[in-house]
Formats: sequence, C-alpha cells, structure tokens
Amino acid sequence: MSNIIHRSYKILDELATHPKGRTLSELADELDIPVSATHRLLTDLIDCGYVRKDDRLGEFTLTMQVVSLALRFLSASGIADVSQPALERLAMKSGELVRLAMVDADQLIYVAKAQGAAQGLRYDPEMGRAVRLAFSAAGYVWLSTKEDDEALRLLALQGLGNRDECGPAAPKSIKEVMANVSETRKRKFALTQDVFLPGMNSMATPVYGDKGEVLAILIIAGPMSRLTKQRMNSLAPALIDTANELSRLSGVSPMFKQQVEKTLQHAVM
Repeated sequence: MSNIIHRSYKILDELATHPKGRTLSELADELDIPVSATHRLLTDLIDCGYVRKDDRLGEFTLTMQVVSLALRFLSASGIADVSQPALERLAMKSGELVRLAMVDADQLIYVAKAQGAAQGLRYDPEMGRAVRLAFSAAGYVWLSTKEDDEALRLLALQGLGNRDECGPAAPKSIKEVMANVSETRKRKFALTQDVFLPGMNSMATPVYGDKGEVLAILIIAGPMSRLTKQRMNSLAPALIDTANELSRLSGVSPMFKQQVEKTLQHAVM
C-alpha cells in the first residue's frame, strides 16, 4: 500500500473517533507522522472535501462527505433495506441494541443496527467500525465457523489491541480467545459477559448464504444488569430465527449476492 494512502487513512480513522476535532500536533503525535507530512496530507484531504479546519480553534474534523460516501454505498448495496425490518423486530423483542456485521474479506464491519431500549441505559455505538474479534461475541462466533489455523490467522492480523478499553473479563491472551471460540462451537450462538465493554454483555450468531458460507453476524448487546446470561439464553431462539430470516433474504441484496461470490471464489483459491 502507498505510504501516502496508508497515512491518509490513518488520519481519517483517527478523526472518525474524535468528532470534536484534533489539532495538527495531536494528529502527528498520535499517529507518529512528522508534522510537515501530516500538514500536507490534511491539506490534500481538505481539498478533496473529506476534512475541514476550524481556523479559530486550529482543529481538524471530518466533513459529511465521508458519511455521504458510506450511506451511498449502503443504499446501493440494499443491505439496510433488506435487513432493517428484521433487526427492528428483534430489537423490539429483546429491548436491546441489535446489530448486523458484514463479512468483508478478513474482517467484520458493522453495517446496520436497531435500538430496542426505550429508556434507561442505552448502548448506541458508532457504525462502520470493524469488529474486535478477540473481545466480542460476533468475533467468537465468526471464528468458531473457521478451522483453528484460519481463526488464528485472522486474530494475528488484527491482534489483541488495547485491553484498557474492554471489560474486566476480556481475554488476556490468544489462548484464552481460542478457548472462548471452542466453547462457542458447542452452541449455535456466542455470548460474552463484561468483555467488550465494562458492564456490557452480548450474544451473536451467523447469517449464512445458500451455499453454507457465513455472510454476516447478527448481534444483541446491552447492559449486563438487563441482558443477563439467563436472558441471553432465553433470547437465543429469537436471535437464531432472525438470522435464519436474514439468510433467506440474503439473495435480495446485491451486496449479499456479491459477498456470496467473493466467499466462494476465496474458498476455491
């Protein structure tokens, strides 16, 4: 990958997690890029319309052009149109956040969600981010559909990352992650307790294509005070039924169809 493209992506990714903006020196320090190079890249991104600068505060932020790009992509793919009604029904039934993560080569990307919590604590994270495979029910259930060697390869690509952002029960090693993956293989769904965020639980199950390939992961997440282990077990049939519904609908979405072809081509290679 071009160093310029790689650095530009790092800047966009950093700004995506700081909606209030970052200064030139903050970006350069955080991303370990020389100030002069950071300034040149920001200038190019501003010219392209993806970044703006607040001259009064000296901070750089993303523009809505980035959001527009993502929304146009999702609209063209048909994912939201196909999945949203099913996600809304599961959210209403569970009373928690329901998310859909699409398989995209060697990672999972959150592409759709529905919020079922009408009051109290609501977990409502950002869209478009990659799933942290080592610290999530979505990661465990996806890895559980792979052979151990392939699961380890995917974990190695992403790494464990920063455990400080996770819950106290987050695994401390790849060995612990693989133990969770092995446990997940014994069920049709995965669950985590106090792992991906402090005080938060989650459960997940695969969405399959008509050739048996995993196209996406369906997730329910919420505070552990409400989404207890007993509650997750009781919601498992509804989670699996919704995933089966999405599997049947997968042929309607151009993106799902394309993902089937990509998955099968990768299997042949």
